[in-house]
Amino acid sequence: MQTVFHLIADDPDQRQTALTIAKNLTEDDSVEVDDIAIVAQAEGIEPLTAGGDGSNMVEELLETGVAVKACGNTLELKDLAESDLVDGVETVPSGGGELTRLQDEGYAYIRP
Repeated sequence: MQTVFHLIADDPDQRQTALTIAKNLTEDDSVEVDDIAIVAQAEGIEPLTAGGDGSNMVEELLETGVAVKACGNTLELKDLAESDLVDGVETVPSGGGELTRLQDEGYAYIRP
């Protein structure tokens, strides 16, 4: 199984919930998950920024093999550079395009 989490909320609690659920999924031995991805766009980009609220959990998730992806359009709109992101975060051209591609590949979509 494959799962993608969508970070888009302006609410820090919602973002933290999404990251916590992703972390819990990495530790859940009752399901066989092959790949976990997180796609962040709009206000959901905050935890992916170095020193941002939630960036420590993003670092932990990256260490467990979770793919973390930042929307390039959001970076441009917020005047952020790739160097502003947590090391290991991948930039994709658009969050919507990446979500569509992953769902087409069979990823389950979760947006807490």
